[in-house]
Amino acid sequence: MKSSRNVFCLLFFHAALSLERIRWCTVSKQELSKCNDMSKAFGGAGILPPLECTEGGSAANCTQMIKDDLADAVTLDGRLIYQAGKEHGLKPVVGEVYDQEIGTSYYAVAVVRKSSNITINSLKGVSSCHTGINRTAGWDVPVGYLIDSGRLAAMGCDLPKAVSEYFNASCVPGANDVNYPKSLCQLCKGDSTGQNKCERNSREQYYDYSGAFRCLAEGAGEVAFVKHSTVPENTDGRSLSSWAQRLRSQDFQLLCRNGNTADVTEWRTCHLARIPARAVVVRPDTDGTIVFQLLNQGQQRFNGVGTKFQMFDSATYGAQNLLFRDSTAELIAVTAQNYQTWLGDEYLHAMQALSCNPNTLPESLNWCVVSTEEIWKCGEMAVAFKKKNLKPSIQCISAKTKEQCMEMIQKKESDVVVLGGADIYTAGKTYGLVPAAGESYSADDNSNAYYAVAVVKRNLSNAFTVSDLKGKKSCHTGLGRNAGWNIPIGMLIKRGIIKTRDCSIPQAVSEFFSASCVPSAQQDNYPPKLCQLCIGDNSGNNKCSASSQERYYNYSGAFRCLAQGSGDVAFVKHSTVFENTDGKNTDSWAQNLKSSDFQLLCLNGARAEVTQFAECHLARVPAQAIMVHPDTSVFALYGLLDKAQVYFGNSSNVNGFKMFDSSAFQGKNLIFKDSAVEIVPVEERRTYVEWLGSEYIESLEGMQTPQCSGAGNKIRQYLLMTTVIPLLILCQMQGLD
Repeated sequence: MKSSRNVFCLLFFHAALSLERIRWCTVSKQELSKCNDMSKAFGGAGILPPLECTEGGSAANCTQMIKDDLADAVTLDGRLIYQAGKEHGLKPVVGEVYDQEIGTSYYAVAVVRKSSNITINSLKGVSSCHTGINRTAGWDVPVGYLIDSGRLAAMGCDLPKAVSEYFNASCVPGANDVNYPKSLCQLCKGDSTGQNKCERNSREQYYDYSGAFRCLAEGAGEVAFVKHSTVPENTDGRSLSSWAQRLRSQDFQLLCRNGNTADVTEWRTCHLARIPARAVVVRPDTDGTIVFQLLNQGQQRFNGVGTKFQMFDSATYGAQNLLFRDSTAELIAVTAQNYQTWLGDEYLHAMQALSCNPNTLPESLNWCVVSTEEIWKCGEMAVAFKKKNLKPSIQCISAKTKEQCMEMIQKKESDVVVLGGADIYTAGKTYGLVPAAGESYSADDNSNAYYAVAVVKRNLSNAFTVSDLKGKKSCHTGLGRNAGWNIPIGMLIKRGIIKTRDCSIPQAVSEFFSASCVPSAQQDNYPPKLCQLCIGDNSGNNKCSASSQERYYNYSGAFRCLAQGSGDVAFVKHSTVFENTDGKNTDSWAQNLKSSDFQLLCLNGARAEVTQFAECHLARVPAQAIMVHPDTSVFALYGLLDKAQVYFGNSSNVNGFKMFDSSAFQGKNLIFKDSAVEIVPVEERRTYVEWLGSEYIESLEGMQTPQCSGAGNKIRQYLLMTTVIPLLILCQMQGLD
């Protein structure tokens, strides 16, 4: 018992020794003065460990000093907590609470007049009011959010220029330097004599929260970026200012992230971001509980009437918010001591977008390509981009395979590669790459994917489900095709509906379905049942060939196989039924078909109408993605491509080079797919898993059955081991599916 007590005492003694004093870093002379008074007050009250004050001069210096063990603690706001955490690994341990209603945060909101039709999706081209340049609710959050969500693209990470091009005109107090575009100060008012226009102080009447709201209220701007309490504080008679006296809160509304609008009281659910309170940060090896215990004892003694020193009051020192915000009600211990959790996803993502910095961008990006034709097109692309002064510039790097490109990017020997389905999986899972942008193939619905579906005839007497497919007859677009083979077969294997033995997927499929048409499955060692339903051309020749001579080939062919009663289920894409029914296809076999005569099989065992493909499908087939190392700025790359497609994206552009056309280079789908209509942002899909979707990954992993996966468990290893894969690779190269 005695020895264990000795060990405990030694441990306690060691812990106490490790923080025998807390060195507080101050950012100004006034703050140093307040800190010294706090140190004396704490010492006089016997609060331990002793508090020492050191001069850092700035928050950035303080975080560096803490990292270098020259100081221990400093209070920072959200943006600086992000930088201190990301660059130095510092952690928040004590947070400020401002009032009981919102606790350790406030909310950044976008306010418009209720009479306007503006939503978050129609902000481009409106006029905007901001609290000030680099202010949290007025600049950092809205600009960061618009970039992060892909609504605002910043070429070369030049955020002020991007904002000036996005909004029609603005008032951003403080953006009056020669380096800023003039439109950022265009709406500002100055003081009562028109002087001090766009100053970052109260002489500019549109400065700060109430000023930005006034800019909106007086009709100068159409949207104001403020905090959640700004409208209530300046309407319904709560403000004595003459400009605000007649304003009513019910005449304004908030813009929500999902495109809706809401009453100004609904800021908890309708905002751009929850902004974290300031917090005390320390090194990762510092015990945060000791820092909190010190400050907690302090706030119990020096926060209230009757004490000379006041922790949450800076008036004595002729300043505001020294050490802590003057509006702080209390300090609390931070439970999850990492900066990401304290900041929260909304704010964190806005900060990540803002960290897109022109000064840290490379001069050029190394673009990895894998064929002579792609090198040729890439070279032309680099020249075309340079002529339009697009930044960063492009350098073309060639590799033998896509996987070699992935490896080069992982080693930072290259920067960018464009990949599809299975390659995105390998790039993410094996090499840690992330999507920076994607392709979209439809100008109508901004769709950058399609759905693989299982289509059946509507039959009330025999409404079988996805679980009843064994013994049925199946129609497929072709061997190795996404919607027609890889996804349905992979999904059925992954879910244990189709059982594989000896790694032979074709054999397993032939044993599962009673008969099939799988064009191009007429090969040595392949079961003949896979071609049993195929019909060839009008003469009965070319049966089961992967060409239009096989009438059951491709999407419309697989659907025809079902429609003509040869098969019970067709594996196609979601648009196939609509393209071949209701008079859309005039071929004799399709003329009288109605879309309402067909249904979809859902994975949950239900059936659904063919129009319900977004809810009832086997998998969403992802678009190609532009993949990069996670250290590469996805915002800089998207900014480049978004600007590039203005000049080179449209097939009718007059600038010579065409991003989405490979015909000039004697190839198809070089770098980008020829069917792409635009490059789109990744938005919420920041990882390979989010980009591909769980259903698609499930089908990929189904084709990589447990018995067949090698030690590295990479999908490529299995795919190369089977006889299916030469065709799969060929199909991907030819851009099928």
